[in-house]
Amino acid sequence: MSASFNRVILIGNLCRDPEVKQAPSGTPVCDLRLAVNESYKTQTGETHESVHYVDVTVWDRAATNCQTYLRKGSQILVEGRLQYDEWKTPQNETRSKLRVRADRVQFLGPRPTGDVPGGSGAPANAIHTPAATPVGVPATAPAASPASPSSPSSPPSPPSLPPELSVDTEDLPF
Repeated sequence: MSASFNRVILIGNLCRDPEVKQAPSGTPVCDLRLAVNESYKTQTGETHESVHYVDVTVWDRAATNCQTYLRKGSQILVEGRLQYDEWKTPQNETRSKLRVRADRVQFLGPRPTGDVPGGSGAPANAIHTPAATPVGVPATAPAASPASPSSPSSPPSPPSLPPELSVDTEDLPF
């Protein structure tokens, strides 16, 4: 027996606003259309860009979070697996389609503003990756004092660590 592996990780932008429906069991299900860009060079050195459109299905609470906090153009990361759907048309033709059944949706872009209920951002339990500030570096750089001379070509000096974050190299075990 041979092993198999069915895992998909995609990053792209939504082609339309998410739309949630109810499954017969009452479970929320959201269908997303994701545009994934690809850039490559040909043998002649020309750069070509192409867009691939992928249908994604999201279930349960993640589905309602997508509808509430995502909009057309939102950038997301989707992790899931391929699912093969097959159906018959009214003309009795067999149709099929591959889609991604999402196990995880991570909001990547800036938080939406405006018409989001309850404020201007994703809920605390939504998966979202904000830009991180390094430890020991203030979130906003302090304004330069007019008395200190600074040359535009010299890089800014790194902020000094508070005494409690200072490390004595003699204390390191290696």
